[in-house]
Amino acid sequence: MTETTAKMGTGKKIVIGIIVVFILLTVGAYAYGVQYFSSHFLPGSMVNGFNCSYMTVEETESLLNEREGAYALAIDTMKNGREGITAAEVELSYASTGSVAELIKNQDRFKWFLAFNQSQEYNVAESLRYNEEKLQEAVNSLNCMQPENVVQPVDAQIKDTGERFEIVPEVEGNALEPQKTMMVISQGMLMGRPSVDLEDEGCYRKPGIYSDDEQLIRNCEQMNQLSDVIITYDFADRTETVDRSVIKNWFNINENGDVILDEELVAQYVDELGYKYDTFGLTRTFLTYDNREKVITGGDYGWVIDQKAETKALIEAVESGVTQVREPVYAYKGWSRATNDIGYTYVEIDLTNQRLVFYKDGTPIVDTLVVTGNPDIEGCATPSGCFAVDAKESPAVLTGEDYEADVTFWMPFAGNVGIHDASWRSEFGGNLYLWEGSHGCVNVPYDQAAAIYNNIEVGMPVVVYE
Repeated sequence: MTETTAKMGTGKKIVIGIIVVFILLTVGAYAYGVQYFSSHFLPGSMVNGFNCSYMTVEETESLLNEREGAYALAIDTMKNGREGITAAEVELSYASTGSVAELIKNQDRFKWFLAFNQSQEYNVAESLRYNEEKLQEAVNSLNCMQPENVVQPVDAQIKDTGERFEIVPEVEGNALEPQKTMMVISQGMLMGRPSVDLEDEGCYRKPGIYSDDEQLIRNCEQMNQLSDVIITYDFADRTETVDRSVIKNWFNINENGDVILDEELVAQYVDELGYKYDTFGLTRTFLTYDNREKVITGGDYGWVIDQKAETKALIEAVESGVTQVREPVYAYKGWSRATNDIGYTYVEIDLTNQRLVFYKDGTPIVDTLVVTGNPDIEGCATPSGCFAVDAKESPAVLTGEDYEADVTFWMPFAGNVGIHDASWRSEFGGNLYLWEGSHGCVNVPYDQAAAIYNNIEVGMPVVVYE
């Protein structure tokens, strides 16, 4: 028993000794590793894209300096294009700044035994230097930067085909943003990357609007809807048509990005209508009862389009989408809407010959001598021009500063000047108006005044001339 026990004791001591030795070796190896990787990179360390495993600061910097001189950056462009810039072109070089030493110092050397199957990438871009002017020249000389090779992006847009509006798809183009391209290339070189993809990096300019843009589609539909209407203005012997060719010039975009009819542009069109068709106060050439041509100026007769109201009405008419015939909203109306807006029903007063002729539908139904205002007395001359009958009153009392007169038929056309009977007169015509003239009114024999009153209507034209 004693011999067996002694042998077992010796074996245990040997095992314990082996374990102690193993532990001591392990601790020593671990300590050695910690010490070693205090001045060397851990396994799997990549610096600026180069494998620097187990290298010291000096060895790493030497490698970086050597490799940077032979470095070239591949530049991938649109549609699988590839160009490059070499380190020599931009005078790229390595300059020690202590960055490599800092990397080794900060690595977790106490876990060095776990680093064998790991990979750690480092960048010391601040340790690299290049000539900025040379880099700019190199970038500018790239084929992808040459004007003849560049197509600028174009937004998708609405196009008038002549019959309708359609969306023209965007043009992607291949134009680069110079500043961003420069930044991506310079960073790629400083980080030692083998290549940069300008498209992946978002260096290309992009259209702002694409053909599937909901707002663009909505606006195109709105433009087609608004322009698919025909509005005809009826001016008796003339017409004006508002159709697609006119409406398309009125489109604008509001603050929400929607297509609208621009009120100012529509107002300009209505103003042009007024310039063309308004006749209020217009100088007219008038053919008298005895075929003389007279130039008539002044007066308050004629047509005037209500600009504001008609602009609003026209916008509503277009937006309704209903094809229609309409007349403008008028501020003042004449008797005839034809080019000859006096028409064929009117009162004609010849001051020189003291004669009044009333035409109805082109036929003279009254032709009489009259007495008008005395032109030699201030404020008594009968005004000349083209006027509209303002009212009809029977009977009426005419008053002035120094007179009051009862009349049976009163038809004013120029304020307090009008046509009326004058029972106090027994004679008319000749030169009576020069010494027995009225205060401005047109005195007419009773029966003739009655005939005029029974046929005249408010708004009919009264043409007065000398």
